[in-house]
Amino acid sequence: MKHISLASIEKAIKKVDNLDDDALESLSEIYATAQPTLLGYVMSAAIEYQNDKLEGLLIYYYCLIGECFAQEGVTLKNISEDDIDAFEEPYFDMLDAYFENDDDEILETFCDQPELAQFMAMEISTEDEDGTSLDDETATQLFIVTLAMITLMNRAIEA
Repeated sequence: MKHISLASIEKAIKKVDNLDDDALESLSEIYATAQPTLLGYVMSAAIEYQNDKLEGLLIYYYCLIGECFAQEGVTLKNISEDDIDAFEEPYFDMLDAYFENDDDEILETFCDQPELAQFMAMEISTEDEDGTSLDDETATQLFIVTLAMITLMNRAIEA
């Protein structure tokens, strides 16, 4: 399996963070069209968690993580409802083990993208440049959803 490198993450951040609103909308449309089932699954989290703050964050990280995979030069198979259904129970079992043991290795082994997992852990726990930070509930929800997305995308990498 191809791991997303720190260099690809940095290139993706530089690209996405320097887009104007129109260019960001175009990029999000590209990724939405490429993986509509995955996007629907990711965006449903904001409704399920009843957290309006999560919606904008999920769109941003959906584009950013999609761009990380693109920068690495990997192609993804289409992620289906069946892929998501097969993923969910083992994922939630892994989350239970993680929160019980607070062991990052559990996360990294499950998603098999250690750089992206570490990146997201830093993103949710670090203040932005303007000094703002996420509340604990939103940070945890964002991490759970983006880790699921990373794992599903990783499993969809074409050989």
